[in-house]
Amino acid sequence: MAYRFTLGGENYRFNDLKSVMAKASSHRSGDVLAGLAASTNAERIAAQYVLSELPLTVFLNEAIVPYEIDEVTRLILNTHDAKAFEQISHFTVGDLRDWFLQDATEGQNIAVIKNALTPEMVAAVSKLMRNQDLIAVTSKIEVVTKFRNTLGLKGHVSVRLQPNHPTDDLKGILASTIDGLLYGCGDAVIGINPATDSPDVTINLLNMLEDLRLKYEIPTQSCVLCHVTSALQIMEKAPVDLVFQSITGSQKANSSFGINLNMLKEAHEATLALGRGTVGNQCMYFETGQGSALSANSHHGVDQQTMEARAYAVARQFDPLLVNSVVGFIGPEYLFNGKQITRAGLEDHFCAKVMGLPMGMDVCYTNHADADQDDMDNLLTLLGVAGCNFFMGVPGTDDIMLNYQSTSFHDALYLRKVLGKKPAPEFEAWLLKMGIMDEKGSKLNIGENHKLLANL
Repeated sequence: MAYRFTLGGENYRFNDLKSVMAKASSHRSGDVLAGLAASTNAERIAAQYVLSELPLTVFLNEAIVPYEIDEVTRLILNTHDAKAFEQISHFTVGDLRDWFLQDATEGQNIAVIKNALTPEMVAAVSKLMRNQDLIAVTSKIEVVTKFRNTLGLKGHVSVRLQPNHPTDDLKGILASTIDGLLYGCGDAVIGINPATDSPDVTINLLNMLEDLRLKYEIPTQSCVLCHVTSALQIMEKAPVDLVFQSITGSQKANSSFGINLNMLKEAHEATLALGRGTVGNQCMYFETGQGSALSANSHHGVDQQTMEARAYAVARQFDPLLVNSVVGFIGPEYLFNGKQITRAGLEDHFCAKVMGLPMGMDVCYTNHADADQDDMDNLLTLLGVAGCNFFMGVPGTDDIMLNYQSTSFHDALYLRKVLGKKPAPEFEAWLLKMGIMDEKGSKLNIGENHKLLANL
């Protein structure tokens, strides 16, 4: 179905729903690369007018990726909560935006309808919002998850300790892990991206982290971010807390990652059966990123932000402990500069949170992007205000294995201090017991005889 709008005496025509969605998106290099972006700001505004007046029911009747060929579309439509949708079925996209922003609409009101919202609906709403709108809505929302500690509580922000090493050297990774713990990082997860997908290496890394956790009674979880099939292969031989997988918003793109929904279901059930959690047993960890489907030529003519939101439907199906976008990691071909990375990070966080996901963010960029650490400071702070569940803690911000720039252990201290936020409660108690932090969240001086450094 074609859509039309007249603006300033000029007529604009959009061939179908996905064209309206793409043209209404904020300018970004990935959509330009795909030939989907609005050619002028006027065309973008015309598309936003069209989008604002579309009934939400349109998104249930016009699939942007055909139902017959795509299991993600089938998942979205087959799991849609029709009963909860009755509350908002009369809304247009503009009405939903206004409802989100009303003072009377609180986080629990949004939670009631989360399964009535398709990814395309929330992506559409985000295209009508300024940055402050995205922040205002998500600051209302609390998404709490549990494994060995409690993540996502209001007033708290957590950190994934990311001690990657280019050769998976155990001593190097252990040194970075200890360093991060001494800065109060690691409550979200101690998560290692292995340099190879070797099962033996993965087992060795997991055993090392398990020994450390048990020795010092650290209330957190570990994860080696190997492929889901590798995790299934080693599950009976290694202490697997969480199963990780990168996901995206179309069946074809997920196939390029070597996965499908049945495979994720198998991994989820197998990990649940291990029962390794203590305060809860949410055991999946997913990463996403705008541009991943386009980079696999599997975007079906859909703009990258909407395709990203569709990945959240996949994540939502498996009740994850952690989800994060690696917002600037894929490169300037998809998000060219700091402004585009900032906008994408706020959009991704908004879409995931209103869909009920425990969203974190890898606030990052590659060295050939038109961005710098000041841009990352800005986005980190904005997302902290927005209530993002967790961030990355990378030694010195520089991941020497993945060769990109992220946020550091020091950045976590900064964010908690300026926003008055704390680590996960169980982890905070451990930091106090270990003499790493004081009651105000300030880092204590660590001498060479500190118990975390002794007898390693």
